[in-house]
Amino acid sequence: MKFSFFKKKSVNTLHTVAFYNLENLFDTADAPHTLDDDFTPNGSRKWTPRRYQKKLQKLAKTISKIGRASTGQPPVLVGVAEVENKTVVQDLLATGPLSDYNYHYIHYDSPDERGIDNALLYNQDNFKVISSEPIALLLYSENGQRDTTRDILYVHGELNGEEVHVFVNHWPSRRNGDQQTDHKRIQAAHTINEYMKGIELRFNDPNYIIMGDFNDGPSSASVQTLMGNNRLYNPMEKLMAPGRGSAYYKRRWSLFDQIIVSHNFLNFEKGTHSFTEANIFDEAFLAENKGKYKGNPRRTYVGRRYVGGFSDHFPVYVQLKLNS
Repeated sequence: MKFSFFKKKSVNTLHTVAFYNLENLFDTADAPHTLDDDFTPNGSRKWTPRRYQKKLQKLAKTISKIGRASTGQPPVLVGVAEVENKTVVQDLLATGPLSDYNYHYIHYDSPDERGIDNALLYNQDNFKVISSEPIALLLYSENGQRDTTRDILYVHGELNGEEVHVFVNHWPSRRNGDQQTDHKRIQAAHTINEYMKGIELRFNDPNYIIMGDFNDGPSSASVQTLMGNNRLYNPMEKLMAPGRGSAYYKRRWSLFDQIIVSHNFLNFEKGTHSFTEANIFDEAFLAENKGKYKGNPRRTYVGRRYVGGFSDHFPVYVQLKLNS
């Protein structure tokens, strides 16, 4: 099932933009100031160099295949969540088959207490970075203490010569309950909306790509708050279905992983990109193939039991056609 405006696609002009929550991509070293003790050789997960390398190989293989059937190449942009530091991003890009391509990355350490961050991987043959920065998500408890979480990663660049403004997100989780944490994700939406107002003072009709694990679906209050400025289009709404999603959460499928684009990706002017398709990359090799969890993302751990899978999320992607 997919949503598409085009019947025929050219492998020379189509480009994939993807997002993937990598599920706890930690190195094996103990970082003294973050809660990463579980992901060390002597920690509860017995996170050994061998297990780390196996996960890198699985993730690199997956990323290289996203959208490739129709473009003939791996994605030009990949937003990722749950990376511990720049070292794991470098290790991922140095792992085949990603090492065969001209990838680089943008990453900043965030204040998240677990030490997990967002990053943007980009193929330097297609994307040029102009500027980048982390955007702090400022949340406070009732007593005024800051609730630290992942920064929002902002990257301004040129995709095949066209300027784009990219936001990579991993919004606060639902761990303490949906309703109890709704306000945090709504604040994340407000934060991006305010930042876009600043962009629009400097740029005329900017192109936006807003991707991430929003920990909320397309119809939620937080995502609808983000969409409320009428600049944006969410193709992921067309993918919502009871038996399909990017993650299996509380015995039901969810579509927390989304890529949202601005309306100017729906034009067909020469030298610009046009949205063609959105999809979930839920290929069989990424899923459990038997048992009661058949079809679910094959994750690295089930509880504390190592099963050696990929991630607890499927990647999502959109494809953009470069108009010539």
